[in-house]
Amino acid sequence: MEEREFIDIGDSILFEDDRVRIWDYRLAPGETGGYHRHDLDYLLVQISGDRVAAVPEPDSEGEYNEYVEADVIPGQVFPIKRGGVERARNIGEKEYFEIIIELKS
Repeated sequence: MEEREFIDIGDSILFEDDRVRIWDYRLAPGETGGYHRHDLDYLLVQISGDRVAAVPEPDSEGEYNEYVEADVIPGQVFPIKRGGVERARNIGEKEYFEIIIELKS
């Protein structure tokens, strides 16, 4: 497997305490984010955009291990288990924006 450089799971931390860490994450149309690893269970909240894809890595241990494309539904919440190693790709024509809520306990 090629050498990978991992980045944070989001662009910036909006809030953090002993129970949660909340990130914002944006991708321009056509942009693919960097490799990241989810070490905690989390909630993914879609805010805006039109189409997005998840590009999992072969060593991903998360529940989503295959490439998937989906329409963005603003306000949709996805509870996701830890273990994913992936990249996100904006395959739409609008900026993609999500909030990630990591659950520390």
